[in-house]
Amino acid sequence: MNIVVLMKQVPDTEAPVEIAESKDRLDTEDLKWAINPYDEYALEEALLIKESRDDVTVTVVSVGPDRISEAIRVAYAMGVDEAIHINDEIDNDEVDEDQFAAVDAYTTSKILAKLLEDTPHDLIIAGNRAVDDDNYQVPAFVSKMLGIPMISLVISQKIESDAIVCEQSIDGGTAVVKANLPAIITANKGLNEPRYPAFRAIMKAKKRKVDERDIEALGFETADLGINGAKVKIRSLAYPPERGAGKTISGNNVDEKAMALVKLLKEEACVI
Repeated sequence: MNIVVLMKQVPDTEAPVEIAESKDRLDTEDLKWAINPYDEYALEEALLIKESRDDVTVTVVSVGPDRISEAIRVAYAMGVDEAIHINDEIDNDEVDEDQFAAVDAYTTSKILAKLLEDTPHDLIIAGNRAVDDDNYQVPAFVSKMLGIPMISLVISQKIESDAIVCEQSIDGGTAVVKANLPAIITANKGLNEPRYPAFRAIMKAKKRKVDERDIEALGFETADLGINGAKVKIRSLAYPPERGAGKTISGNNVDEKAMALVKLLKEEACVI
């Protein structure tokens, strides 16, 4: 059984981020990166399946620049068998030197789907969402492009012969859904508890081989990807407005304070 995990490297959620001078991207010069937290659930679930069977190979696939090797090293240390890195830096004099091929969910999905067409897969596991752009779209696009079923928001799964049965989160509860393999599922919080690889395992992972691919080798033209091929283009980024100072409700007793609060909510906040 071949399991492919789609992994993205995102800005560390505990590290501060700055907006670049161009106002349309983040300043990545001193940015700290990490594996997308929801992709850690995907990695862990693939490894748990591997540990429960004798016929499983786990391959991690990631799109991004050279720095992706750091995330792949962690995935190797966790226990994956193989890794494919698609380097999406565009080497073209006609585009910005900072231009990348995968700039939105659609271009990222095109690259992944193209690779997966020739990569053996019985099950694809992805994080439910990425915590940087938070758009939930890549797994769905990949599912459509490959023509395979997708089950999202998975909190438990069981493989039965040539099918997978999943419990997924829905509004107000859960649902049990079955799909034939090959299929793609997205890992939600609560599916498992990702393991932490030992430092020694991470150091050993530096010597592991990574299957490096580039955009040209996949047969793409520059015009099909990057800003030219993107469906979503960022016009500008801005910091959220600072919160104003809070107000203290005064009164001689609870009833007076409640009346004062209701008045503020109605006349100033306009929420009631």
